[in-house]
Amino acid sequence: MKTLNLGILAHVDAGKTSLTERLLHAAGVIDEVGSVDEGSTLTDSLALERQRGITIKSAVVSFAVDDVTVNLIDTPGHPDFIAEVERVLSVLDGAVLVISAVEGVQAQTRVLMRTLQRLGIPTLLFVNKIDRAGAQYEPVLRRIAEKLTPAAVAMGRVRGLGTRTAEFTTHGASDESFTARLAEVLAEHDDAVLAAYVEDESALSHERLRGELAAQSKRGSVHPVFFGSAITGAGVEALTAGLKELLPAAEGDPDAPAHGIVFKVERAAGGQKTAYVRMFSGTVRVRDRLLHGDEGEGKVTGIDVFDNGSDAPRPCVEAGRIGKLRGLAGVRIGDAVGSVRKLTREEHHFAPPTLETVVLPCRPEESGALHTALTQLAEQDPLIGLRQDELRGEIHVSLYGEVQKEVVQATLADEFGLHVAFRESTTICVERLDGPGSAAEIMNKEPNPFLATVGLRIEPAPPGSGVRYGLEVELGSMPYAFMRAVEDTVRETLREGIHGWEIPDCTVTMTHSGYAPRQSHAHAIFDKSMSSTGADFRQLTPLVVMDALRDAGTTVHEPMHRFRLEIPAETFGAVLPVLSRLRGVPQAPVTKGDAYLLEGEIPAARVHELEQQLPTLTSGEGVLECAFARYRPVVGEIPSRPRTDHDPLNRKEYLLRVVRRVAGA
Repeated sequence: MKTLNLGILAHVDAGKTSLTERLLHAAGVIDEVGSVDEGSTLTDSLALERQRGITIKSAVVSFAVDDVTVNLIDTPGHPDFIAEVERVLSVLDGAVLVISAVEGVQAQTRVLMRTLQRLGIPTLLFVNKIDRAGAQYEPVLRRIAEKLTPAAVAMGRVRGLGTRTAEFTTHGASDESFTARLAEVLAEHDDAVLAAYVEDESALSHERLRGELAAQSKRGSVHPVFFGSAITGAGVEALTAGLKELLPAAEGDPDAPAHGIVFKVERAAGGQKTAYVRMFSGTVRVRDRLLHGDEGEGKVTGIDVFDNGSDAPRPCVEAGRIGKLRGLAGVRIGDAVGSVRKLTREEHHFAPPTLETVVLPCRPEESGALHTALTQLAEQDPLIGLRQDELRGEIHVSLYGEVQKEVVQATLADEFGLHVAFRESTTICVERLDGPGSAAEIMNKEPNPFLATVGLRIEPAPPGSGVRYGLEVELGSMPYAFMRAVEDTVRETLREGIHGWEIPDCTVTMTHSGYAPRQSHAHAIFDKSMSSTGADFRQLTPLVVMDALRDAGTTVHEPMHRFRLEIPAETFGAVLPVLSRLRGVPQAPVTKGDAYLLEGEIPAARVHELEQQLPTLTSGEGVLECAFARYRPVVGEIPSRPRTDHDPLNRKEYLLRVVRRVAGA
């Protein structure tokens, strides 16, 4: 039996969870269609999801379409949970992007479509809510062509638009306008079709065009558009047929070496982890030992495979399928699992969060329990970064938005019994090197109080390249444990640069190394004062890193969002000064009928303020789209972030904290 791993994506409230319910009902998996408003949907299992009527965590459910098993993954639509969507994209064979026939193409719809296209994921479009008052047909198709893709083909017509009896009827071979439109779109992506189209359009039979449509849709070149209603079921039968005909089934050799990707991790009440894994090749069996991530390894103690609406125990999971694996204690989201070690993590498809807040327990004695709970939440969402400030006893959490903050607060209360408060969110900046820098501390030479020699050269690296570490000394020049202690400490120290912000991209090279071999007295008693330990290298390295950063110099960069703002022409004079005050830099406006289109950049820290003011400035008619663009050097006062380490910038205070002594004192 074939398998299709399908993602359902949409702007919030477009109706994707309702569509999921309708697909499951049509396939006979559920007897009654659940309601988002009533909190009775199958995939929204969290209490918070049922209360708020939004999807927060992705959910997997399966159903059959003839000889194809569809593993359907319902994903969040709110921008604050974009990381959850990101993890799903790496395991999809195809996607359905849901659009509201009433609201049309919305901001998040465009972000999702651009990402699907960039990743080459074959995508069908489903225009939902044709039964609602205000639903549109031709205007939505025009907006899809303008805002999403010109390679969109409407697969049928709608009768009774905007009424409860609205129906979707697919085009047939006798529909000449459909055949002409189909030939025109397909010719844009295939030379053979183009030649036939130019020489004799009548030679392109309906059967040939349908076959070419299926081929191009499976390649992600063309996007069929279906209309319907998840509430009434209109158009769902046509969409279900399209899943089998127009999207590619999963591929993979079950006899090849095992390889899969973890896209979700859950913890049971007893703390045991369950990893959701999409298998790309090979077969994993119960009791197999699997490598995972950079260093992990574990024994699979149980496997569940999704089938007919639920997950059931199975002895194995094969290529193309999604399985829930138990027994991999150290597994994390994004890990590659299999018989061969994968050295790199899966690439992030969305920008990292740009907001940070401090989480405070309402009862101070629960600080330890709070840290444990947040660590578990970060396992489920690795883009929720945690920073522990041991000096102040505070925990910093990075987030995408205020709604996500509310969800974290509710989750901590519901699942862990912890009540917390948050400080005001602040923007997360980064530091970039101005140039190369180097420093060294030599053992037995003032002012170095440690039995260790460490020399480092730090150089700028391209944005997005990460921290690269290399050696100019021989690997055998000192024990591997000491080498590893230096590398690990370098990476840890670079999380807070000169101004307290992370240095995400640089190349670090170890230029000097040295240690004191293990020495003992005559009675073979180990003498720490004469022998190097790992602590010597872990405590010395931050001082060397900071000296190298001082030598290189750093500049603080703030996150910038790319904005697209459509406003009535008469409000242009009121909007422009506000953009200027918020440090937005618009390009020349483009006239679109009686509206202006403005595109440009604005600091991420000012986006929320612009969103709040826009309805008043434009009488509710302004439409704003924002997405992370880049980091830009800060203009004006340089922001700094309080340090959470022992402050190796201040040598005297640092040494007092880590060794209780100062060299030469």
